Amino acid sequence: MKKLLSGLVFSAFAMGSLNTVIASELSDFQNQKFKIAHVRYLSQGDFPEQYLNGVKKQSQSLGMKLDVYDARQDAALQRNQLEQVIMKGYDGIILQHGFTDSLKDLAEIAVKNGIKVVAFDVNAENPNIPQINQDDHEIARLSLSQAVKDNGDSWKVAYVYVPGIPPLDRRDEVFAKFKEKYPNIKEIARFGTMNNPIPNQVADQAAAVFRANPDITVAFSPYDEFAKGIKIAVDEAGLGNKVRIYSADISNSDIQAMREPNSAWVATVATNPAIMGEVSVRALAKLLKGEFVEAQVTVPPVLITQEILNKSNIKNINELIEKIPEFKSSDVLLEDWMISSN
Repeated sequence: MKKLLSGLVFSAFAMGSLNTVIASELSDFQNQKFKIAHVRYLSQGDFPEQYLNGVKKQSQSLGMKLDVYDARQDAALQRNQLEQVIMKGYDGIILQHGFTDSLKDLAEIAVKNGIKVVAFDVNAENPNIPQINQDDHEIARLSLSQAVKDNGDSWKVAYVYVPGIPPLDRRDEVFAKFKEKYPNIKEIARFGTMNNPIPNQVADQAAAVFRANPDITVAFSPYDEFAKGIKIAVDEAGLGNKVRIYSADISNSDIQAMREPNSAWVATVATNPAIMGEVSVRALAKLLKGEFVEAQVTVPPVLITQEILNKSNIKNINELIEKIPEFKSSDVLLEDWMISSN
């Protein structure tokens, strides 16, 4: 009995010592008062706003001072902002979306000057810059598989796509293979824009496409701002009972749109944008602490159907998080020394 008590006391002491070490690691990290910059190309829509919330939350919990630079879908402005950030001597940079050609040379300069850099959904083409991604291939596969489940393997599709944006390019790779696998699925029209406001611009394009191609029954819109535009066009043309929309990403407004009576928007596939923001900051924190981060860091997505939303009476992101456990949290890059900060 004495040995058992002694062992328990030792274990408790050891656990207490471990917790002290972990707390000390966090304290040491916070005391360095790292200053980081979040340089974002994409701000249109709920996804980047929720992503930003995750960046802010994790930065605050790790004691890092965060400044946000918003390029508002202007590649030239994002480049200029990145140049400013490098000149100001930040300790770390998070790049969010954008174009490789606009950023890769400056990102390399940042790395050569000792600045730690991570990139979310943009390829900086630098082995020292980890890429934080949703699993975009799986996002497209799940969305398109649901389309086949709902509509069979023979239909005509409108496809919304803008090349040059890594997550959309990765989703496009899956769509190309998908059409090879299902030769009776025909792409009738391809269009898209990143001009603001994205939904309204896409809606104008889609309206013309639907007028010219009344036999389209499926729209694949692998970005929720695109899907919003398709839904506007479908609703205005009275095609809600004919066209079904399959997308990627999720937000409060998306959930409301999917749950409208007779909504054409029947499925989307998404990760929690706030989690993606948190993971991006964790990656940067690990680099700043001198820890290794893989070149590619992915977070798995979740299929969210109109049926699931209605059946569980999910009205917003908070309820989605409560009722869909896979959407609630992620331990990707979450280290013990970070946990004690929450």
